[in-house]
Amino acid sequence: MNEVYITSMGKFLPGLPVGNDEMEDYLGRVNGKGSKSRRRILEQNQILYRHYAIDKEQKSQYTNAEMAALAIRDALENNAEAIDDKIGFLAAATTQGDLLVPGFASMVHAETQLPVMEIANHHGVCASGMHALKNAYLHVQSGEQATAVSCASEFPSRAFKHTRFEVQAAYADSPLPFDTDFLRFMLSDGAGAAVLSNKPATKGLSLRIEWIDNQSYANKYDVCMYAGLNKENEQLTSWLDYPSIHEAADDGALNLKQDIRLVNEMPKVGVNRFFELVEAGRINPSTIDWMVCHYSSHFFREEIFRLMKLGGLTIPEEKWFTNLYTKGNTGAASIYIMLEELLSEGDLKPGEQVLCMVPESGRFQTSYMLLTVVGSSTEERDKSSVLTERQPEAPHLEYDAANSVQEQLVRQLVHVWIDFEQKLAQVPIIHKLYRNKFTLDDYKALMENIRQQVIDGSQWIARAASYIAIEQIDLRSAFIAHARDEHRDFQILERNYVAIGGDLATIQAGVKNIGSEALSAYLFHRAGRDNPYDLIGAMWIIEGLGCRMARYWGEMIRDQLELNEDQVSFLIYHSESDEKHFERLEMVVQHPMLTAEIAARIVKTAKTTARLYLLQLEELDNV
Repeated sequence: MNEVYITSMGKFLPGLPVGNDEMEDYLGRVNGKGSKSRRRILEQNQILYRHYAIDKEQKSQYTNAEMAALAIRDALENNAEAIDDKIGFLAAATTQGDLLVPGFASMVHAETQLPVMEIANHHGVCASGMHALKNAYLHVQSGEQATAVSCASEFPSRAFKHTRFEVQAAYADSPLPFDTDFLRFMLSDGAGAAVLSNKPATKGLSLRIEWIDNQSYANKYDVCMYAGLNKENEQLTSWLDYPSIHEAADDGALNLKQDIRLVNEMPKVGVNRFFELVEAGRINPSTIDWMVCHYSSHFFREEIFRLMKLGGLTIPEEKWFTNLYTKGNTGAASIYIMLEELLSEGDLKPGEQVLCMVPESGRFQTSYMLLTVVGSSTEERDKSSVLTERQPEAPHLEYDAANSVQEQLVRQLVHVWIDFEQKLAQVPIIHKLYRNKFTLDDYKALMENIRQQVIDGSQWIARAASYIAIEQIDLRSAFIAHARDEHRDFQILERNYVAIGGDLATIQAGVKNIGSEALSAYLFHRAGRDNPYDLIGAMWIIEGLGCRMARYWGEMIRDQLELNEDQVSFLIYHSESDEKHFERLEMVVQHPMLTAEIAARIVKTAKTTARLYLLQLEELDNV
């Protein structure tokens, strides 16, 4: 399965931005009367500007398919590598196309004049744009296509022009029903597109798609946002069942409506899915750098925040991104238009994670997508910018290649390390360090939480040495020498802590967090067994951190916090001392006592130690 990257985004927003006071100049006033609901609706959604593809005479300036094609062309122009004849798939989404038949994707394909290709239609409401994106994603991921395009476009303004409602309002001798009037001041026009490839762009930034999750809850709810039905007329379940189109229109069955009684369920469904994805381990809120959420109204934003806080899992408000207030609610196209702005404005940095959320009220759906920013910005990055992501690589361990047991042991330990380092990069405090968001308080917390484990290190190694049989005195001596080297390391860490302004009594009074408790308990337990050779696996992880990561982390902390060498000497020192310790590991790996059974125990202990070490860093200050 291929990696899939969004290599460029495009958008099309018709006309000039339209302010709140001008809205009815474009949409018109029903029977010459302004809407009594307009002010209330605008106060709730807080949208300031939007775009319309109709003019003040309510004449269409574009077709919906044209807008989609213009967004696709914009995306292709933003990506010089996206050659037209290499695109093999097009997925197009909308709420209401220009024609009943054929499908919207056919009309978009014709407008783009792209070569012959496979296409797919996605009809729905807000989530349909994500459905199109996932279809394109799966085509590239599976290798069916090397390059694909997905798009979404919305043109609701022409469905809201006053002439559509004149007869209805006169016939009912009352203002326009609120379920229809509501959407007139909520929705606007626009299109967005994405180019997807199995390779990132050679220049600039790309967005690697980690996964896309779409869920429907139609089995649990009635329709909420809809057209083609009048819920008040229980005798007819579709506009096609009316004797004539005119009668369907006069009865309001063709109106695009919102069932206000149900719409408040939308944030609940979306947030509930968020909690499920967190529980499943697919979302780690602490590692999210940007939360790109489509919400149709500021009212729903506040409700989403409230529900997340009630559930105890939040993404800080400063990480949320939207352009609802300046670009309007463009439905299925909104996620594209938001990502295009985020990608083009230069705020994204390599390595950052972007979580996208699209709740839909049609008959209730949720869509989530996790993205990772890769590549480099076009501007030269200075010291304060995000560091280039380093590829995981295991510390080097010498062995006898002719010995199959040694060869298999080292190969398996390398696999354990690679998995460990990849997961290590996602631990919140390390994630912050790699994204240049590390603070002095983070550094203090790190030292406070690892001090107890550093103290315990020499003790469990010494305990293990005492349980090694006298027949293997050379191994016992190696363990004792290792314990001797480690037993005063905590004092270096304490000096670093004081040097950055920490109080010595505070760090000395610290207690183990729950991860440290688990790690120490496990290591002391293993050290108290006869001939605990398997603790070589624990040393592989812990000493490997010194060899592979200590100087790397120390220099990043030094540079980000503008410290001197004396304030990060614990990490710098370990990068040198642990290289010597690795020579002792090599002696054990190459020892004649090594058997396939012992090697298997070493690997298992390495896996367990890696997981518990991650837990120690994940549970900072959780005592």
